[in-house]
Amino acid sequence: MRILGIESSCDETGIAIYDDEKGLLAHQLYSQIKVHADYGGVVPELASRDHIRKALPLIEAAFQEANCTAEDLDGIAFTAGPGLVGAILVGSSIGRSLAFGWDIPAVAVHHMEGHLLAPMLEERKPDFPFVALLVSGGHTLLVEVKGIGQYQILGESVDDAAGEAFDKTAKLLGLDYPGGPLLAKMAEQGENKKFVFPRPMTSKPGLDFSFSGLKTATAITIREQGGVEGCSEQTKADIAHAFQTAVVDTLAIKCKRALKQTGIKRLVIAGGVSANKDLREKFERMMQGMQGEVFYPRTEFCTDNGAMIAYAGMQRLKAKQYAPMDMKAHPRWPIDSLPPI
Repeated sequence: MRILGIESSCDETGIAIYDDEKGLLAHQLYSQIKVHADYGGVVPELASRDHIRKALPLIEAAFQEANCTAEDLDGIAFTAGPGLVGAILVGSSIGRSLAFGWDIPAVAVHHMEGHLLAPMLEERKPDFPFVALLVSGGHTLLVEVKGIGQYQILGESVDDAAGEAFDKTAKLLGLDYPGGPLLAKMAEQGENKKFVFPRPMTSKPGLDFSFSGLKTATAITIREQGGVEGCSEQTKADIAHAFQTAVVDTLAIKCKRALKQTGIKRLVIAGGVSANKDLREKFERMMQGMQGEVFYPRTEFCTDNGAMIAYAGMQRLKAKQYAPMDMKAHPRWPIDSLPPI
């Protein structure tokens, strides 16, 4: 079976074609970073318009890359949420319309389920059950995964997501959009323990996260050092290093707590922040110490992409969980509300 995957939940248009026997046949991605850079963040209306411009040309390019046509498809998967409602409507409308026109089933995919299952695209795949840490610009979730659609939320952020905190802190340090990767690069030049920031919500029981206070602590430190204009490049790097270390430590503490609570020895990390080098090194060491395993997708599949939507869609397609004609976009959509397979 072959499926076309369409991702358009935020500021990246991702198209992919996945074969359940041969694997990923095509992967096309367009990022809107340049479109939103002047505004310091994603402008929803501009994002929607750009998806309209790019989606069909990328679908044609994917067909060429996979050396196939619409007649070779058994279904179309599209992101139906969560995300920016206008952007979601573009991809879901195109996907549902093409499926209707080509007389093949359509599948509505949960964006975070796509991230959660992204490591399944790799040669080394996790077995069920596992604990998943989903860390991106819009979400920070700890989920116990017993199977596809069998999700129990263990913890989530009560304010800023981890990726959002990275981007906002990067802005405080005078970095351009998107700031998260730039902050991580700056942190590489920082000295360890020159500054020490709190590890929020780790001193009390529970698996929820909070990063707004950490962002505030960083802002106060920048102000105490003379503001972003008065800080030397080394001081900025030291602050970036301290911030990143605090976030990674916090995520690790909560994950270790979740693994002990569930008794599971397998951990999946996915989402844009999972590409962070320090985070991966920290989790590798932690899981070795716990005699467990950690899994994550390759870097290009950490951020939003069509491949993860195609894979997740294939699982739902095989289960015949088709999208109805009146399918709606879901800007908010709890992952634990999905039906099991």
